[in-house]
Amino acid sequence: MIRKLFTRRSEHPLADGKELARILAELRVETPAKAVEEVMSWFESLQHGDDFRVLQYFQLLRQLDEAAQPHLRRLARDYLNSGGGSALVEQRLWTASHAYWAAVAAQYATCIERARLDAKGSDAFKALLPLAVARVQAARCRQLKWQAYRYGPIDDFLWKELATTYLAAEAAGHAQQPMQLYPAQKALTSVAQQYLHANVFFSSSMDSLTPLQIELADRLIAYFLPGFVFSVDCRPDSVYWLDAASGSAPVRLARHPGAKRPGLRFLSPGTARQALDELIHLVERGDVPDDLNLGGQYPQRVLVPVLYHLRAHWAVRPPQRRHQRHVVKTRMNVLHGFEQSHAVFSGSRPPWAAESGSETWLVENVSLGGFRALFDDSSAQTLKLGELLCMQPEGGDNWLLGASRRVNRLAGERASLGIQVLSRRARSIDLRPRQSGFSAAVRIPGIWLHDSGEPGVLRIVLLTGGFNVQVPVEFSDDGQRHLLTPLELEESGGDYEIGRFRDQAIA
Repeated sequence: MIRKLFTRRSEHPLADGKELARILAELRVETPAKAVEEVMSWFESLQHGDDFRVLQYFQLLRQLDEAAQPHLRRLARDYLNSGGGSALVEQRLWTASHAYWAAVAAQYATCIERARLDAKGSDAFKALLPLAVARVQAARCRQLKWQAYRYGPIDDFLWKELATTYLAAEAAGHAQQPMQLYPAQKALTSVAQQYLHANVFFSSSMDSLTPLQIELADRLIAYFLPGFVFSVDCRPDSVYWLDAASGSAPVRLARHPGAKRPGLRFLSPGTARQALDELIHLVERGDVPDDLNLGGQYPQRVLVPVLYHLRAHWAVRPPQRRHQRHVVKTRMNVLHGFEQSHAVFSGSRPPWAAESGSETWLVENVSLGGFRALFDDSSAQTLKLGELLCMQPEGGDNWLLGASRRVNRLAGERASLGIQVLSRRARSIDLRPRQSGFSAAVRIPGIWLHDSGEPGVLRIVLLTGGFNVQVPVEFSDDGQRHLLTPLELEESGGDYEIGRFRDQAIA
């Protein structure tokens, strides 16, 4: 519809300064979703403004893009805080944001291509070319993050565009040029840094994090990025390699890259791992550096698991599969959450009926450490990472306690969920706080992971907020009383947390 407002020559609304100012002013006060939709409509209209010179085209695109930024930040916050809300609303937020970054990347790429084809008429634009290229690269990085929110798969096209943009900027001599990407962003960046960020992001295994954790990890990567080393030579601490000439994603050095070639690059954590360890110590003491921008205030229990995750994946030897997988085709009955799991392991097995909240999942492979279940993509919308699961293999009478760890979208509108087995011999118990030499009357439900192997230490699953490092607890089992001294909070999930306790048998 918007094409009908102007002719192809000179009547485009954005060509009039007063009209442009009015449009930008209205965008500032519009609702976020509507504003982003309007900006995308103006992007579409620019594709038919053939009479714009490259510099004017870029300036219009730049102003529209900058007007959209605060609205995009609001949409992202709404998406990250939409857990447990409407799946339709969540889908709309995701689609609007992901589509915007794809559209604006294409617009900046068009601008750069116009400048290449009209070198003589683009002299005034040359000074702004590095900014245009950096914004293309940044938009591709945003696409990568939004695809990670939905657990992929990451488009091959995206990796090729990221690599092509990086190599072109390197050849032109401005890949390392620092610049302020947007007026509201104080930190400087460059095309090369954006490409490095994308590769560190991918190698940090985001498919085992929730969307909010992915956002925090992304901000932490930006904070630690100067410590990483991205080089043409393989260093002793290099962990990943990639071929920018072919547009490949990073690959662990466990697989050798072969002969040296121009596009080959190596990635190492450099000093980032040590700096991350220092931050972990600060956060565990309740401190957060003033220059660390996480986009909000987050409690220690939210931030620490993300820091631990990054520490594991930024090691010289990142986590590897410990147990061999075996292909199977079997079904598994599944119950969700702490309460239902506690009921099962207390001996009150629920009936398999719709009202019990049970489901039947198809398992495609197993290992000593867990399972991999398959779903159609529509069912994957409701899958949650970090959810406690109580599982019974079809035909069996034993119950397993597990947690969802990794989500991947597959080809053919399918998705898989990786499930870690927490215990094959879990047992429900009732804990009571022990204060001033006597046991309080407060009952704390727990699930004892009875097959944990550390002598003298018990791992117990509690409802969220149930672990208090300052309060000992006790329980009785087969006539034996146990006094538990809290050691540390090992993990926090959807509605549960796992605490480690020093065990002392008492009379």
